[in-house]
Amino acid sequence: MTSPEPAPDTPGCLDAGAHAALRAEFPLLSTCVYLNNNSTGAVPRGAEHVLTDYWETLRGWRDDVWQDWHVGLDRYADSIAALIGAPPGSVVTDANLSTLLARVASCFDYRAPRDRVVTTDLEYPTVPFIFTAFRRYGARLDVVSSGGPHFDEDALEARIDERTLLVCVPHASFSSGATIDLPRLVRRAHDVGALVVVDAFQTVGVVPLDVTALGVDVVLGGAHKWLCGVGTAFLYVRPDLAARLEPAATGWQAGDRALTFQPSAGWAPGARRFAGGTPYPLTSLVSQVGLDLLAGVGAAAIRRHSLACTSRVLQRAAAAGISVVSPVEPHRRGGVVCLDVADGEAVKRRLAARDMVCSWRGYLRIGPHVYNTLEEIDAFMDALEEELDR
Repeated sequence: MTSPEPAPDTPGCLDAGAHAALRAEFPLLSTCVYLNNNSTGAVPRGAEHVLTDYWETLRGWRDDVWQDWHVGLDRYADSIAALIGAPPGSVVTDANLSTLLARVASCFDYRAPRDRVVTTDLEYPTVPFIFTAFRRYGARLDVVSSGGPHFDEDALEARIDERTLLVCVPHASFSSGATIDLPRLVRRAHDVGALVVVDAFQTVGVVPLDVTALGVDVVLGGAHKWLCGVGTAFLYVRPDLAARLEPAATGWQAGDRALTFQPSAGWAPGARRFAGGTPYPLTSLVSQVGLDLLAGVGAAAIRRHSLACTSRVLQRAAAAGISVVSPVEPHRRGGVVCLDVADGEAVKRRLAARDMVCSWRGYLRIGPHVYNTLEEIDAFMDALEEELDR
């Protein structure tokens, strides 16, 4: 489950020296005030060494490099598992979340009466698009309207019944930063025999998540936001559930004899049955660098720092009379604060021209991470107020 919330006014998670050393690992921070981590996180300088080593491997190619690459792939998957409170072997990686979600979706028959997939209109467009495509196999998509920037959890719960096969929801909305009450939805879904699929792309790395304590069935996420990586996504499937699922969208690495290069008679154990074809190791190897740095700080400390930074954004917005879209309660917001400002996309571009980097998805999205400082928040908000006064 989501861990208890730290105090929102904690000034930081590291002492000044340790924080400066962490910041020094991210070259991007010396070029701008970077508060776009909810969209694309900064990548640490250690990634350069991985890229150099990868080129040296390609330059002097030998097939036996795959042994080390598979070790690296497994290490990254198990590091993700440790981060989200999952056992080793319960996470698999691939190119992106869409690929992995479609693989999960292909495990089911979608036979009436249990043929419905319940989601929310605050989910990223990936989810409804994929399950709309699965209508040809009988899936019936039920998108619950939120009526605003926050989740309508009463409406969601009311739509989950004995006809529901899957409940597919985000841990936090990409457009507002609002988090969802996962324990409540997991209880409701399991009470009626439905499975819960959580899109945690917007939270993993900045909001603690314990999938084992929560009892969630499937969790997906990726490296290029809060995990300070690139180009790779992950899939966790509850181990006892994984043993009962057989994806139709698959590849040779999902077989029980894959690495012997003999025909497989069955499925690989654990999450590896959700693997695809020949993997692309580089992105996991690069992403391991950022994940290791975050693990060295710790999930609770990262959350404390995040709440301190987003609290400062909220305080400055309130003082300036800027409309806040995200929840103000610490336990209901993720790592991003969304502001409703006039001509926001143009404001975002003008801020970028001043080396103040955020993003725009219907609202101005400000996403500080563990390596940001309160001084950067103030500098950004000063610039934002100046732009709004133009």
